[in-house]
Amino acid sequence: MSELVVLGFDDADKADAVLNRLVQLEKEYLIDLEDAVIAVRDETGKVRLKQSVNLTAAGAASGGLSGALWGSLVGLLFLNPLAGLVVGGALGAGSGALAGSMADYGIDDDLIKRLADTIPAKSSALFLLIRKVQPEKVLAEFKGDHARLLRTSLSPEQEDRLRQALLDDTLTPSAAPATA
Repeated sequence: MSELVVLGFDDADKADAVLNRLVQLEKEYLIDLEDAVIAVRDETGKVRLKQSVNLTAAGAASGGLSGALWGSLVGLLFLNPLAGLVVGGALGAGSGALAGSMADYGIDDDLIKRLADTIPAKSSALFLLIRKVQPEKVLAEFKGDHARLLRTSLSPEQEDRLRQALLDDTLTPSAAPATA
C-alpha cells in the first residue's frame, strides 16, 4: 500500500531540488515513488502545480501508437496502409491526449489544491506517494533541508519518527541546545 507524505519548504525552489534528488535515489532503488507533485506559491499568492506524471503526453503517445497500428491494419483492407497509419495515428493521439487530460492518477487533485492554498507566499510543498522506501538511507540524504511535515497517511508511530527525523535534520551544531 502506498503512503502519502507532504513536505513544506520555505524556499520556492527547494521542493524541485528535493524531488530531483529523490528521482536519483529511485534509480538506486532506495525509494519507489508512485506519484509526486510540487506546489509552488509565488509572491503574489498564486499556486502553480507541477505534476511528475504528464498524463496528456502519455495518453497521446500510447493512443498514437495504437491508432497507427489499427489504422495500418484497416488501411491494408483498402490497399492503402500508409494513409491508415497517418490517419489512425493522428486520431489515436488526439483521443489519447483527451483521455489523458481528463484522467486523475495518484494523489487526489482536490487534496493537493486544498493543502497548496495553506502554504505561505514564496514557498513550496512536495506531495509524495511512496510505494516502498529505505527510510534511514533516504533521510540521511536530506540532512539540513529544513522540511516541515504537513500531512501524511502514516501510522502515528511512523509519523512521529519521521517528524523527529526531520527535526533532528534541522538542528545544526551552532543551533543545538547547549548541555551543561
